[in-house]
Amino acid sequence: MQRIRLRYTKRGRLRFTSHRDFQRAFERALRRAEVPMAYSAGFTPHPKVSYANAAPTGTGSEAEYLEIALTEARDPERLRLLLDESLPTGLDVVDAVEARTSGLADRLTASVWELRLDGVEPAEAEAAVAAFNAAPAVEVQRRTKNGVRTFDTRSAVAHLESVTTHGSPADRPTDRPCAILRLVVRHVTPAVRPDDVLSGLRAVADLAPPVPVAVTRLAQGLFDEETGAVTDPLAPDREAEAPVPHPAAASAAAKAPA
Repeated sequence: MQRIRLRYTKRGRLRFTSHRDFQRAFERALRRAEVPMAYSAGFTPHPKVSYANAAPTGTGSEAEYLEIALTEARDPERLRLLLDESLPTGLDVVDAVEARTSGLADRLTASVWELRLDGVEPAEAEAAVAAFNAAPAVEVQRRTKNGVRTFDTRSAVAHLESVTTHGSPADRPTDRPCAILRLVVRHVTPAVRPDDVLSGLRAVADLAPPVPVAVTRLAQGLFDEETGAVTDPLAPDREAEAPVPHPAAASAAAKAPA
């Protein structure tokens, strides 16, 4: 059995697809691309697909991950192209590697988010960011299936800043004033989502964008506490690939006496 790990995106209007919608679209793409999938046992077999930390409905993403199990070996890049062609534009498969290490989900410990605040002056956003960063704790409430829960958003945010960026993956360009925030959020329990951070900014600085905020996940991976960087979770699989011998070395080895 071969395992392939994929990175895919949710862009444009496809940001409003639910995770269940994506699952259905991806399974159709697997059939169209004639991928030799491994299936689970039991009365209702399902293709062996493992999804890791999907983004909430309504948010865009440049870094969603999943893993599939195959019954026959396939070239990861060729498989990526076939699946990308079989999915609608906006759900794009942008990277593929053969799984050579364990624990992909364990390497998704933080996300980099970009928040586009249309109608908000950058100076107002900078003041709100400063107030949030200076606070020892920023508690917000969220309704869950077990009732209203109060939790601290400040401890989960490793970095928050107001940035000036051009050509950002975030959607909905506009001529109105626009502030862009970039933040690194640790994956903690309970999960702190970008809308929770927005609630925190409203609590500490009364920041209330006049229109819905466009939220895009730019990256997710292992959080480096020393540098503050979020690393590529597929890098260990690339590094574990067996080196391809140089043709001359391979020829010399073949001619060497036993």
